[in-house]
Amino acid sequence: MFIADLRASHINGQEPGLHPGQSHDPRTLTMKEHMTTRPHKVLAASDGLLRQSVPGETLMYKVTGDDTNGALDCFVLTIQPKSGPPLHIHHQQHETIYFLKGSYKVQLDSDVFRCEAGGFVHIPMGARHAFLNVGDQPGECIVTFAPGGTDKFFEEFAPAVRNEGAPDPATIAPIFAKYGWELVGPPLLPD
Repeated sequence: MFIADLRASHINGQEPGLHPGQSHDPRTLTMKEHMTTRPHKVLAASDGLLRQSVPGETLMYKVTGDDTNGALDCFVLTIQPKSGPPLHIHHQQHETIYFLKGSYKVQLDSDVFRCEAGGFVHIPMGARHAFLNVGDQPGECIVTFAPGGTDKFFEEFAPAVRNEGAPDPATIAPIFAKYGWELVGPPLLPD
């Protein structure tokens, strides 16, 4: 804030260094005042933190929990035909999926439905869920997690599932548990 601004705000009865309506009283702080920000981030389409999932699937993180003080992750997931995660639960995170390319079978708790390109799913914390790219071409979706930190999960998960075929539940269940996730069933099957 410039000196002239400090003087003007002080003359107007406002504490120096505060914006109009701001207060140092913690009971009246706005959400923005509670948040600690980091520098902004601008990336080209091919830029980001690359992680792997099962063979042939990539996650291009545009922002991670490290970038957002743990608030969220956002990544572009490329998913192979007839592929998808096993039925699982996130006990500490909300997830959203915005399907960009492909056709998907989605299970959310006991509901099973289809999502085409442009479809969107919000998966609340604690919900059992899975999805499957039912198409013959690779699919693509934008995935968010709140809070963030899933890049650490995939850093550990990818080496455990590098073999072709379905991952061994005995191998991946402890990795899921370490990150507050729970493996509760197999991947979905095509109709």
